[in-house]
Amino acid sequence: MKVNKWLTVGLSVSMLTGVLAGCSSSETTDGADKEKQTEEQVLNLVLGDELPTMDVSKATDNLVFTLFSNVNEGLVRLDANGKADKGLAENWEISPDGLTYTFKLRDGIKWSNGDPVTAHDFEYSWKRTLNPDTGAQYAFMVAWVKGGQAYNDGKGKAEDVGVKATDDKTLVVTLENPLPFFIEQMAFPTFFAQNQKFVEASGDKYGSEADKVLYNGPFVMKDWTHEQSVTLVKNENYWDKNKVKLTQVNYQIVKDSNAQVNLYEAGQVDRAQLMRDHVDNYKGKPEYVEQPELASGYLSYNQKVKALQSTKVRQALTWGVDWESYADVIYHNGSKPPTGFTPYGTSDGQGGDFAKNLGDQLKLKENAPKAKETLQAGLKEAGLDSFPKIKLMVDEGDIGRKSGEYIQEQWRANLGIEVDIEPLPFKLRLQKQKGHDYDISLGVWIADYNDPMTFLDLFTTGGGINYGSWSNAQYDKLIADAQSEPDPKKRISILQDAEKLLIQEMPIGPNNFRARAYVTQPYVKNFVKRPFAIEYDLKETYIEGKK
Repeated sequence: MKVNKWLTVGLSVSMLTGVLAGCSSSETTDGADKEKQTEEQVLNLVLGDELPTMDVSKATDNLVFTLFSNVNEGLVRLDANGKADKGLAENWEISPDGLTYTFKLRDGIKWSNGDPVTAHDFEYSWKRTLNPDTGAQYAFMVAWVKGGQAYNDGKGKAEDVGVKATDDKTLVVTLENPLPFFIEQMAFPTFFAQNQKFVEASGDKYGSEADKVLYNGPFVMKDWTHEQSVTLVKNENYWDKNKVKLTQVNYQIVKDSNAQVNLYEAGQVDRAQLMRDHVDNYKGKPEYVEQPELASGYLSYNQKVKALQSTKVRQALTWGVDWESYADVIYHNGSKPPTGFTPYGTSDGQGGDFAKNLGDQLKLKENAPKAKETLQAGLKEAGLDSFPKIKLMVDEGDIGRKSGEYIQEQWRANLGIEVDIEPLPFKLRLQKQKGHDYDISLGVWIADYNDPMTFLDLFTTGGGINYGSWSNAQYDKLIADAQSEPDPKKRISILQDAEKLLIQEMPIGPNNFRARAYVTQPYVKNFVKRPFAIEYDLKETYIEGKK
């Protein structure tokens, strides 16, 4: 998840970034600040599910990344327009060849236990993520560092990885290949620091409770009552605490979208996500916002299932659902039927839109009429007389269940097959995906940065997020070639070829380009919403005018 764009398209990315009720605060005390100081600076929000972990090396989901970005900070922090700004690093230098980055940390930055944050904390964190014994699914991002992939594959040594703390305040990073979006990525939680002494003292409990995490960002997690609530409070050790106005953020864990809206209408939470049943009630009102995301919903087909090893069977399952109707029936919030896997709004590095320029690869309306015939042909090629008994794994919340039921009925009506729905808690679904312990799973991938690579490198052989274990040598080569290609036009052309091959082979079945609809109370000011990587930034959010 991801963090921004090729440097040449900063303006286009800025246009993608949404800011709600956005007047920014300053360190001066003017009339507005005086009013803020007289009001209770407490924000009440919801989390859609239990946090799977607060171990930054093992985190893989938007819920955790969003929380992390508000309780911790990277070398870089993104501003309200999604552009790189100074974070824990006060400055940095980039070598002329784009391979070496030298970061200088600020004076006086501290962990929430009072320990200084040092460059050694970043070196330790990155190498812990890359260590194959950690089992970090997001190691593939840090593996862009020189020697990172070899170490993660168990073929190299930690000391050969190109991240070095030359002293307490200097971190030198050497990449395998130039990455024009690398600076923005420093704002992504996978690249955050970790305190080695604290991690090792916490052992297996690290990241599992509020007191088993250290914090260096605007807030600290005061309480984490599992499956019920999370409480953040202002971090008095944060270097930029004067810009943090909120004193407390209260989260209720609410998995049902109707219950979220009920809490909002009862004044118990200040913001709620809307789904189909509630969108029309709020659309057009000042508190309503529809936010496109760089996010793709998809079905993951596990190659362990014999039938799903057939390209034709996978194509038929994808074509056998009316995804346009699905986007309206399930979401009704601006989500669109897919044209491929990489969604609209993803930069092509040259001021354009990757998905729009590539065109419709799925051709769903054209392919839907031949879905049933294609399924039968695929089963025959696989040596099967009928479609096997399989399960569709979904999240147990109301949206997951409704999605599963919709797909189940579409497959029954359009393909003549029966599948069972397996609703699971979010954390358990992630665990089963990681263990490749499923038949078909339904999920969403949210971009970690604004570039098609954040979608396309997921499916290389052996990749940590390649849950279905698909393997294609041609695809692997295309991704490797794109990763090392310095010419932006050639690189995008290679990635276009990769997307075409992905949709042709269909190891995953794209089902929507997701958007989100929210209502936010008008007294919530400067709530910075982002379309990728993390959901929002609360650093300079404040309450003003609440009655």
